[in-house]
Amino acid sequence: MLRRILAVPAGLIAGIICITIVEKIGHQVYPPPAAAGSGDMTAMKEYVATAPFMALFFVIIGYALAAFVSGFTASKVANNGKNTSAAVCGVIFLFITIYMMFSLPTPIWFWVLGIVVWGLVFVGSKLALKK
Repeated sequence: MLRRILAVPAGLIAGIICITIVEKIGHQVYPPPAAAGSGDMTAMKEYVATAPFMALFFVIIGYALAAFVSGFTASKVANNGKNTSAAVCGVIFLFITIYMMFSLPTPIWFWVLGIVVWGLVFVGSKLALKK
């Protein structure tokens, strides 16, 4: 029972680490303005509105990796043969993603990929549950 309880936080932490690493790489390649990194939401909105395609695509890559890794991690930790923990991680990340997309002026392609990519939690879960 304890493993099933800890599976979701473990999956979320693993996913957050993935997103952070990929976005740090993206910020090295496409550095945002200093004001955008300091919590200034207006500067962040201006940056996202004018950012090159690949700068935003790094975020999608981070989401994809996070979805896979969080699904894998949650299913391995839960070890119950079901992908329920992975699904919970995916839903939590999906809600956070939708909130961020409402907050920032993201293009339609970002909306589509930003929602669809969280289905990869089930790919990670399936891989973790293979015997």
